[in-house]
Amino acid sequence: MKIETIRLNVSSGERHRLRTQIHEELRVVAVVLLMLLGLGFATFVQAAQTLRGSGDLAVIVERTSGAVQIVETSGNSAVGRVGGLGDLSHASVVYSRDQRYAYVFGRDGGLSKVDLLTQRLVKRVIQSGNGIGGAISQDGRLVAVSNYQPGGVRVFDATSLAPVADIAAEYAPGRLSKVVGLVDAPGQRFVFSLWDAGEIWMADMREPNRPVVRRFKDIGKHPYDGLITPDGRYYIAGLFGEDGMALLDLWHPDRGVRRVLSGYGKGEQVLPVYKMPHLEGWAVAGERAFVPAVGHHAVLVMDTHDWREVGRIPVHGQPVFVMARPDGRQVWVNFAHPRNDTVQVIDTDTLQVVNTLKPGKGVLHMEFEPRGEEVWVSVRDADQVQVYDTASARLRTTLSAAKPSGIFMSARAHRIGL
Repeated sequence: MKIETIRLNVSSGERHRLRTQIHEELRVVAVVLLMLLGLGFATFVQAAQTLRGSGDLAVIVERTSGAVQIVETSGNSAVGRVGGLGDLSHASVVYSRDQRYAYVFGRDGGLSKVDLLTQRLVKRVIQSGNGIGGAISQDGRLVAVSNYQPGGVRVFDATSLAPVADIAAEYAPGRLSKVVGLVDAPGQRFVFSLWDAGEIWMADMREPNRPVVRRFKDIGKHPYDGLITPDGRYYIAGLFGEDGMALLDLWHPDRGVRRVLSGYGKGEQVLPVYKMPHLEGWAVAGERAFVPAVGHHAVLVMDTHDWREVGRIPVHGQPVFVMARPDGRQVWVNFAHPRNDTVQVIDTDTLQVVNTLKPGKGVLHMEFEPRGEEVWVSVRDADQVQVYDTASARLRTTLSAAKPSGIFMSARAHRIGL
């Protein structure tokens, strides 16, 4: 094959011009490439900086603004805020099993799904006229909401919030009860109490479209809240209409409901109840359980083997939340109006109050970090959330929040009943 070389007769001046033009064009291309590479690197760095897990996140309910604040507990800082969630005057939160989504239950019957990572409202439905909390199923596929109006429990698909089942709390022909104390239980079950009927119901949701409901009657007058033990075995309903509690062994439901702590206030003057105590987050430490006494300035101590009262701890006021540090070594207690400026710490070994704190008026809720080194306290009237070291009871930091109430760590996703 013959290769021919073609020589162009180009003057030296023309060659210089062409060489300069090529160099300039190459320089422009190089600059553009560097800019694109720089933008790509910056985008990569920005993505790396914003990429995060959800395990140390928490939600703070701002009760009057219809919003939740998203915070992180590693550095104790605010990271975002999501609004448009309706009436949050008595709101609660549960989490998806991957800890990415928070399901917010509003008092106006709203059910909202919030993405913690993108900090946006994914979907919101109004499912009743008056809601009072909710739960997520053992497998994370179902979200249930308990309602005052109409009385009952409504169940939704956790992904789409499409309705799945409607369990009307009809305890007599045409009569619906307010539902309280809704929790998830092992075996893909929901358990809840009927305020008006004095009953506990257990709904088997293994076939979501056809729930199987079992009723336990005559448990006591006006169950006001319910809880499930951390191992998922016992469901306990507090009774507002009488002294005592109702206990159901979920391992042996055929044994029925039995009363515990009957007559704990016998012979004592019952005080006006300004705020109903909450059993959610109750305290279990070793073989003892600590619960609020309705209408009394006391925390009751039970033996978890036979559920007898084995102690009574005088406290500053009527307890609202009685919550155990994750290791069970301490119990922190807040109180109803007009003594709601105080938090007390109980040593679970000696059963003595070892610290009394004064965070400010309107202490509404407390939440321990997953390993218990810090506790977050909402102080409504100061528009603050205060974070305390639990070993020293010293204030570590303060965050601003608009009328904060409930605080919910994403670690709840992996705890039964929360």
